[in-house]
Amino acid sequence: MSRVHLLEVADAEELSRRAAEEFVRRAHGRRFSVALAGGSTPRRLYQLLADAPYREQVNWTQVEFFFGDERTVPPDHADSNFRMANEALLAQLDLPDRQIHRMAGERDDLDAAATEYANEIGKVLGGTPPAFDLVLLGMGRDGHTASLFPGTAALSERRRWVVPNLVPQLDTRRLTLTVPILNHAACLLFLVAGAEKREALAAVLEGPRAPERFPSQLIRPEHGELLWLVDRAAAAGLSEAMKETLR
Repeated sequence: MSRVHLLEVADAEELSRRAAEEFVRRAHGRRFSVALAGGSTPRRLYQLLADAPYREQVNWTQVEFFFGDERTVPPDHADSNFRMANEALLAQLDLPDRQIHRMAGERDDLDAAATEYANEIGKVLGGTPPAFDLVLLGMGRDGHTASLFPGTAALSERRRWVVPNLVPQLDTRRLTLTVPILNHAACLLFLVAGAEKREALAAVLEGPRAPERFPSQLIRPEHGELLWLVDRAAAAGLSEAMKETLR
């Protein structure tokens, strides 16, 4: 059975600090694998990890970096999840390329790119499916996470670990980790900030089960931990009973 907890903090800055503490606590003194999230919320977390005091508490030569999803753009594009994480964190750590495993969103053949990425995860981590030590996740105001968007084909994928996903509402395709590999992680950490996420968070945690509408409901680790780190604005729509249950 998975363990689910919620921690409510004052604002996005405290959220980033608490997330950095959680990262350091889990990565300290051992080999460690993490799948990074894109979007705007994690950027501050990455900046904190790149600087004192958090940077000195992790042996970065033992960390393998992966990504939860990627947009179909080159790695130097302004919309690239890799570019954001690289500028905020990875480039500051001066790590060899072999520790940084980016999704090739710029490839014309996204099916091949997805297969190759899954093979790389398996080669580095082992296991069927492999188990990340930590997966960082955001959540959109529509309840999506990674690039698992409402009503899209990737929601029903149960065999592949990485797939291209057509997202009609954005008129694009994305590469994304799938539910089977996400739910095999030792810990999944949602970072949710802002009043615009209030309704989606309440629907995901307290609404009827409707994962086709709110894909974040699919994140239910098989044996690991599920941590919701949310700021006060995002948590305002939750009942006190729910908050107490998940504390």
